[in-house]
Amino acid sequence: MIEIKAVEKPDERRDFPRGHLEAVHLTGLDFAVATFEPGWRWSESVAPIAGTESCQVHHNGYVVEGRMRIRMEDGAESEVGPGDVFVCPPGHDAWVVGDDAAVVYDFAGGMATDYAKAKDG
Repeated sequence: MIEIKAVEKPDERRDFPRGHLEAVHLTGLDFAVATFEPGWRWSESVAPIAGTESCQVHHNGYVVEGRMRIRMEDGAESEVGPGDVFVCPPGHDAWVVGDDAAVVYDFAGGMATDYAKAKDG
């Protein structure tokens, strides 16, 4: 069976300080569009909700707008920007770089469902 959903009509929206994500859920895939405002940082905006010191979600992402810096627990850092496709394993912090919002498409599936579990569970 073919499944089709529109991101303009998300199955859920999750708000957090300085950002939000909208997700559609299909069999085997959760697709999220995350918007992070200037000043957003995972360790400040989401860690209190998730209850972990670093993000424990694996991300397969595509940056549509803006720039983000990602720091792994081992200290490795990278910056991603428009047009970048990235894979980021669990155990990281991330933050918006500059004065523009960052918009990221996340194909990992975990971002929406793991955030929901952390918030609701």
